[in-house]
Amino acid sequence: MRAREAYRLIVRRGGMMPALLAHHERVDHVEIVEVDSGEVVLYWDCPAQRARQLVRMLREELSQMDAADFLDRWIAVSD
Repeated sequence: MRAREAYRLIVRRGGMMPALLAHHERVDHVEIVEVDSGEVVLYWDCPAQRARQLVRMLREELSQMDAADFLDRWIAVSD
């Protein structure tokens, strides 16, 4: 099963401004939620600029990777 079918990416911005114009102290929340159970499997709180880069990488890998490989890779990265 593809990762994009098994997981959902949720991004909550800490403000209205785009990441490029955001205050350096703004924190955005990035979650990967398992579609079947609705549980959060990965979670990051990071500055807006970093969140922007992280979301871009996650979207790319969600569309390219297998669900199990995706989860294994990002659990290793987040530790």
